[in-house]
Amino acid sequence: MTILVIAEHDNASIKAATLNTVAAASKIGGDVHVLVAGSNAQGAADAAAKIAGVGKVLLADAPQLAEGPAENVEGTVLNIAKDYTHILAPATAYGKNIAPRIAAHLDVAQISDITVVDSADTFERPIYAGNAIAIVQSIDPIKVITVRATGFDPVAAEGGGASVESIEAAPNAGISQFVSREMTKLGRPELTSANIIVSGGRGLGNGENYAQVLESLADKLGAALGASRAAVDAGYVPNDYQVGQTGKIVALQLYVAVGISGAIQHLAGMKDSKVIVAINKDPEAPIFSVADYGLVGDLFSVVPELVKAIDN
Repeated sequence: MTILVIAEHDNASIKAATLNTVAAASKIGGDVHVLVAGSNAQGAADAAAKIAGVGKVLLADAPQLAEGPAENVEGTVLNIAKDYTHILAPATAYGKNIAPRIAAHLDVAQISDITVVDSADTFERPIYAGNAIAIVQSIDPIKVITVRATGFDPVAAEGGGASVESIEAAPNAGISQFVSREMTKLGRPELTSANIIVSGGRGLGNGENYAQVLESLADKLGAALGASRAAVDAGYVPNDYQVGQTGKIVALQLYVAVGISGAIQHLAGMKDSKVIVAINKDPEAPIFSVADYGLVGDLFSVVPELVKAIDN
């Protein structure tokens, strides 16, 4: 068996979710190859070559791959798909944009969001917001899979010595065009790579309260900031802060939920965190069912007291 992992990258370095995807590929068994599709992406290819467990890196470097358009990456993968038994991508916005196209063109069923590898043809994935686990077996000759990063511990980013081989990129499909990208600049860790997240919900009341109450706590803990869907929908913060089934799915060292009731969609995105702390004035809030530590009280007084306690 030979497995292809489609790397998520920024042309200079490899994104963290790629390391989890390589971990899943290693559990399947066989040789693991990594595809870096980009423009001026030698830096990303060199970084991929250092990943533990990777046997070969394929570099498709062309202007039409600069922004990672799904149609052009898909075409590049299809050119080499016959050489692989499994094609894996991280279950991020990037991977979810590409994998279904590949599966459709190969006429196979995509296996989405796996968290466990049982064997080379059998995988486990959460359904019903994580309240049940489906065991999926595939007889397709090429298995197209997306990997939930929180289900697999990342492999080491250093220590490998794979070769880098250049391959031809697919021509520009010409059916979409990159217009612009607006990046949110944060002076703190990204949600998907953070070890600690301080997350706020509708209980904060408005965006001003969100910033005033949570930013000082996040600064003290060196944490990323997150939010429930209710807080995002209410306009407190941008949607890239959202944690939950329709946002970012995280499994980290510490998750602090402030003013979040704990809707099932939110719990699906954070309940695998190692330590969960919940602060809410409602003692019956569902968030307490998954919390390791719960504090019932007014968040507007509790959080400032917590910040003072950290200072001391």
